[in-house]
Amino acid sequence: MSLTDTSKSTNCLAMSDVLNRIGDKWSVMVVGMLGRNGTLRFNELKRMINGVSQRMLTLTLRNLERDGLVNRTIYPEVPPRVEYSLTELGKTLQGPISALWDWSAENHQSIVEARATYDARETAVAAENHQRIAYARG
Repeated sequence: MSLTDTSKSTNCLAMSDVLNRIGDKWSVMVVGMLGRNGTLRFNELKRMINGVSQRMLTLTLRNLERDGLVNRTIYPEVPPRVEYSLTELGKTLQGPISALWDWSAENHQSIVEARATYDARETAVAAENHQRIAYARG
């Protein structure tokens, strides 16, 4: 099935379902880190992903495992050692996610500048509208 025709409801449902999983920032970062670094332990991932809480990383890994994108391997040691790696399906995301990371790095400054321009314009419009209301009340 091709997702090029989004007028078909099954295509929209498929796209929505997939983007709900791989479109959130933590999933992108987990897949990106595992793709760039190979097999990692939980705390290694947590250290590499700035700002992720233990709970959110746990949920993200669990969901990625459920969707067949991440392998979880438990070693019967004391204490137990758990490692995460990409499945073959997960590895197919490396290209698109790597391209997204590269695009983000290349274009972040332009986005920051565009936001500042937009915010300044919106602030000026709001101030002008506030002055018109004050003038009308007279």
